[in-house]
Amino acid sequence: MASLDLRHVGKAFGAAHVLHDVGIEICDGEFVVLVGPSGCGKSTLLRVIAGLEDATSGQVLIDGIEVNDVHPKDRDIAMVFQNYGLYPHMTAAQNMGFALKLQGKAKDEIQSKIETAAQILGLTPLLGRYPRQLSGGQRQRVAMGRAIVRDPKLFLFDEPLSNLDAKLRVQMRTEIRSLHQKLKATTVYVTHDQIEAMTMADKIVAMSNGDVMQIGSPLELYDRPANTFVASFIGSPAMNLLKVTRGEDKLVLSSGQSLSIKTPTLKNTSSELMLGIRPEDFVLGDTGIELSVETVEHTGAETYVQAPLGEDTVTVLLRERSAISPGQTIHVAPRGGHIHLFDQVTGNRLN
Repeated sequence: MASLDLRHVGKAFGAAHVLHDVGIEICDGEFVVLVGPSGCGKSTLLRVIAGLEDATSGQVLIDGIEVNDVHPKDRDIAMVFQNYGLYPHMTAAQNMGFALKLQGKAKDEIQSKIETAAQILGLTPLLGRYPRQLSGGQRQRVAMGRAIVRDPKLFLFDEPLSNLDAKLRVQMRTEIRSLHQKLKATTVYVTHDQIEAMTMADKIVAMSNGDVMQIGSPLELYDRPANTFVASFIGSPAMNLLKVTRGEDKLVLSSGQSLSIKTPTLKNTSSELMLGIRPEDFVLGDTGIELSVETVEHTGAETYVQAPLGEDTVTVLLRERSAISPGQTIHVAPRGGHIHLFDQVTGNRLN
């Protein structure tokens, strides 16, 4: 396997700059997920790593060696695409071994690698089938097998589960993570699904508009988001972000209500802040923020309550079943120590 180092990477298509000074260090054997909304530049960055796009600026290094001018086929990288990219006239086995055949590998070696990959992926009974005879999940396994047989330095995944139904996506992300643990392969995985990112990654790179917003472990991004973008993107349902004014030992909400919170020493002196509270970090009680419940959603194990609050809307997640109904008045308060404060203008974390 290999390490990957991106140094000040930029990419422009004419006047349109889609990547800005991207710097990421990926260690040997790490599973790194690039996550962000559509159009944030994550797939473009993956293509730059693969050599399918040239970096406008900066360096791409694999194992400490710059590969900016190295042809894609010579970078020793295997890529799994969203649309599988299988040859319809070839069987699963032929698809998996085609790249090795082009490289002039011996038939016995190709067959051995196909059988090994098929055993890992549970494809052995399906090797003689054509893509049209396979389900979406099975086709994706064949695409992964085609990458495995090459034994590359880097595995790149470009939203590989987007075409699958919800149940199969859950199954396949577990299988991909299990595959990584078996192979110990350095992997870069692109998705817009923050649940995939949270459940699969060793390290998450959150991106927006071509910029890296934060890099860290899933729980680092969840517990200490660097800015309001990460706070709102990571976590489902999203973190509540409420406009507040800082007073003496209290925060005044846009509704005029206040929370008795002694704010710590912050990185700015502005009194206009954004207060972040995860939906699960509210506690029901007799005091706190007064809410007039607008909607209630029961999912079985959890209950979601939504209510307007001045200029904002608050979502409260209750782990237990609740008899709360629309129109009811409730009081909630944040759990001690579970608040996040951000600058209203820049969106950057302050506490």
